[in-house]
Amino acid sequence: MTQIEVKDFQFRDDGVIPNHPFLPTLLYKGALQGKEDQAEQIFNRNNWLNSWTNGVFDYHHYHSNSHEVLGVIRGSALLQIGGAAGREIEVRNGDVILLPAGTGHKKMSSSSDFSVVGAYPNGMDYNLRTGKQGERPLVLEEIANVPFPQKDPLFGEEGPLMVYWKMNN
Repeated sequence: MTQIEVKDFQFRDDGVIPNHPFLPTLLYKGALQGKEDQAEQIFNRNNWLNSWTNGVFDYHHYHSNSHEVLGVIRGSALLQIGGAAGREIEVRNGDVILLPAGTGHKKMSSSSDFSVVGAYPNGMDYNLRTGKQGERPLVLEEIANVPFPQKDPLFGEEGPLMVYWKMNN
């Protein structure tokens, strides 16, 4: 596994966005540098499937039934992770962010060419939650039942996800 800078962030339930109760969000700085055009193939090879290419919604949202990986393939953006009480994180081409189920994310601003590849472990189908009244307690149960990924989306069985998330699992 190539040495990369990994940053981890833990977000608490803010009453609207649940976030994950114990798994941290991971940011792999520059991990795709020079391989941005291969992001989808790399994710798919490591069983992160149901992939797509687009941007990030400009409103707070999360997925309660799946973890998600976002690989920045072009441009840069300021994302707010963890809901309104969360943290603003700048991402740029080559960065990869791993969002555990329940983790809020929103695009605050971006370059005009900003684009990401998204994917889900085992090709899980994902829902779209926004923290509307009435989503709980169902979403808390869904988050608790999301299975642990079998592989890191970039590095397979030996990746940082396997270390950081297992330490917190």
